[in-house]
Amino acid sequence: GDDFSFVSPAVKYVLFFFNTLFWLAVAEAALACLAVDPAILLVVVGVLTFLITFCGCVGSLRENICLLQTFSICLTIVFLLQLAAGVLGFVFSDKARGKVSEIINGAIVHYRDDLDLQNLIDFGQKEFSCCGGVSYKDWSQNMYFNCTAANPSRERCSVPFSCCLQDAQEAVINTMCGQGMQAMSYLEASAFIYTNGCIDTLVNWIHSNLFLLGGIALGLAVPQLVGILLAQILINQIRDQIKLQLYNQQHRADPWH
Repeated sequence: GDDFSFVSPAVKYVLFFFNTLFWLAVAEAALACLAVDPAILLVVVGVLTFLITFCGCVGSLRENICLLQTFSICLTIVFLLQLAAGVLGFVFSDKARGKVSEIINGAIVHYRDDLDLQNLIDFGQKEFSCCGGVSYKDWSQNMYFNCTAANPSRERCSVPFSCCLQDAQEAVINTMCGQGMQAMSYLEASAFIYTNGCIDTLVNWIHSNLFLLGGIALGLAVPQLVGILLAQILINQIRDQIKLQLYNQQHRADPWH
């Protein structure tokens, strides 16, 4: 009959709500991260996510094959990039470690240049009980904490307060607790601050939480695969519906049928 349609309302609206929830989840996560992380990458990811989910939402409601194809292709590319990043990170773990080291050292250099970056580093050092990249003396790379005699800064040869050993009974944080720590030996400084660097600490944390990270990766991959599958099902249904409409139009125009 004329009311018959190949397009399933269930597939159509499930894909729409899938995109809406996916966009809201990513947007909320991006806003939460932007409170402490100044990386422009987060903004780019947020914009791309919005565009992809916009194609999925509008494409499903309007039954637009072009938008649905764009959504499906983009989601497939994102999935393959995530898969490639995971494989490359595992295969080239030494190079990945070098890249992490480069990022951390760059962050140390620009510690005082950006308040958001500063908060992020302080959070990381307190969370992982570490200080600097390889050791606490890496903070000499920062112009304010540099140990050279020509440095006029009051923080000369110091480390940030986030490197200090935390005292549960201390109600107010002493932001000057890292004063002069770089001038001390490892043994002397270890009584006041964390002397281990954050690179090895972070690598060890990743190794000890591989199952957790794998579960998170799987949790991200499954919705993407579901979205791709729903989009392809809906595209095929729309094409079948178009063929049916063309068939009906041809037979209505044919006086012999």
